[in-house]
Amino acid sequence: MLDWFNYYGHMCICFELLSLSTFDFLKANNFLPYPINQIRHMAHQICHAVRCDFPLQKGINTNTRLSCLLPVSLQKCNERRINDTTVRLVDFGSATFDHEHHSAVISTRHYRAPEVILALGWSHPCDVWSIGCILFEYYEGFTLYQTHDNKEHLAMMESIQGPVPQRMIQSSRKQKYFHRGRLNWNQCSMAGRYVKAKCKPLRKYLLSHGTEHHQLFDLLDRMLEYEPSTRISLSTARCHPFFLPLHHPGRSQVWRNSCDMSGRDPE
Repeated sequence: MLDWFNYYGHMCICFELLSLSTFDFLKANNFLPYPINQIRHMAHQICHAVRCDFPLQKGINTNTRLSCLLPVSLQKCNERRINDTTVRLVDFGSATFDHEHHSAVISTRHYRAPEVILALGWSHPCDVWSIGCILFEYYEGFTLYQTHDNKEHLAMMESIQGPVPQRMIQSSRKQKYFHRGRLNWNQCSMAGRYVKAKCKPLRKYLLSHGTEHHQLFDLLDRMLEYEPSTRISLSTARCHPFFLPLHHPGRSQVWRNSCDMSGRDPE
């Protein structure tokens, strides 16, 4: 942040001139996934930015998404190379302090946490869920939850992460989505067939069985935990083994100029 000012009640923030958002770059690159080394560096920065900009007991971003993450610079070569994986988190228009009114619906649909859909109340863990969805999208090149309907969204979650916990079902004000303690979902309907075709257990999305890929998916498992109270915190996430190469003295470099966007990892 370079500067900030108040314009007739609107808080404005000045950043340096940035590049395309990480989503726009993904789109321009025909949705080819980011290499895992790039994901690692960007993920670590995102966790740090959300944790520091919205520290515990002070504020929640509520709308972290790919279009809010902008690289500092790009090196265009048929839209296949990113010059620098340093990113900036922007667009805090939906940020909410703990003491302020909490809207019932927050976050862009595809990154919305289950506690929001189930009207269970929300706090800092909803940002962690959103980041998990973002990292999956970086890894695969497509959105984990491609839907615009609450019940279909829950059905996708169950296909990917297993049944919604009974505590959350029983506490939810959205009982219309359930019947006898289970999601009221017809798998034989058109929507049911769509979910079955589009979704599978999270670990089946692995593109490689290399150690760092399994480490990333272990982190995703923890970020996409149904229960907000047991979902990994951003402080703990930053110490996850997936980020170890960034902390190692000989491997803490920014991943620059070796970033083939074909989805292959560097040799």
